Amino acid sequence: MITVGEGRQILHIRFALAPEHNPDLLQQLRRLLEDFTPRVQMLEPDSAVADLSGAIRFWHRDARGVTELIQLRALAYYELRSSASAAPNRLLAAMAAALTPPGRRTVIEDSPEAIDAFLRPRPVRELPGIGTRTAAALAEYGLHTIGDVADVPQLTLQRLLGARAGRTLHEQAHGRDTQIVDRTPAPASISAEHHFPHDELGPAEHRRTLLALADDLGARLRTSGQITQGLTCTIRYADQSTTRRSRTLPEATQHTLPLARAAYAVYESLGLQRARVRHISLRADALLPAAKATRQLTLDSNDDKPFAIEAVADRARARFGHGVLYPASLAIAAGTRSARAQGRGRTGARWI
Repeated sequence: MITVGEGRQILHIRFALAPEHNPDLLQQLRRLLEDFTPRVQMLEPDSAVADLSGAIRFWHRDARGVTELIQLRALAYYELRSSASAAPNRLLAAMAAALTPPGRRTVIEDSPEAIDAFLRPRPVRELPGIGTRTAAALAEYGLHTIGDVADVPQLTLQRLLGARAGRTLHEQAHGRDTQIVDRTPAPASISAEHHFPHDELGPAEHRRTLLALADDLGARLRTSGQITQGLTCTIRYADQSTTRRSRTLPEATQHTLPLARAAYAVYESLGLQRARVRHISLRADALLPAAKATRQLTLDSNDDKPFAIEAVADRARARFGHGVLYPASLAIAAGTRSARAQGRGRTGARWI
């Protein structure tokens, strides 16, 4: 039993939602959390964070007790299992939640000793924003764990990674995070997802699925006259654990090609090796009206060719249906379709 002091405690909880869940369920879960604290922030597609600092005093329970009660109510009211963690800040809570299996909970005590005990043995790649390349670069200098990084002076990290990245990594390695729980709704987003009928280990099949999802999102963005400023990729494995990684786009867009490239980059940053994947979802975040789009000027006329082909495909789809034109690489994976695309039949002409 871990006892928690009077410091700040942030809950990060992930609900085991079915792929075809009730659209109103997230709002119902928000209200469940707001019974404990008004400071709740929902994180699509299946998570939430809440500031439990006041709830601990009100409920006369420690962080573990409040977390357990929330999980029990979610199970009793909505038959939902969840993985949850409570920690002194959002960084630690999110990292602990990612390591917690469904139906269990992890609590990190609000003390330097407890924070170090949790962080220092962890691989450095588990810190947010540390992709495969950065982890490999740090490994060249013998920095394999978060503890290794924490022992390095900040100026040394800045020389290795740059001023901003080095400073951020130094703060994270010491468990410091200033993010707050923001009650305001997140910017509008749309998502597409695919559930594999079996454990899918092939990276090539994963990438084809990402392309299908990016194609679906791009078509929906163009149809609705919106652009997206970022992408979030969520991968669920055979053991029901989940990895989620987000990326801000260099330019807000509604085009399939840059969306697919960003999705590939996020996937590569995960460094998956023969992972048993059951579900992949791709979410377009922070949507804006297309009228606000900007584009970097280029002298290469070939850069416009994919967009011209895309415009032709959109007109053909509007007249004959979504399955009339699609990226050629998807022709060899007719079964790889997003949940929204299923039933529309990707057959007919192909485009690259």
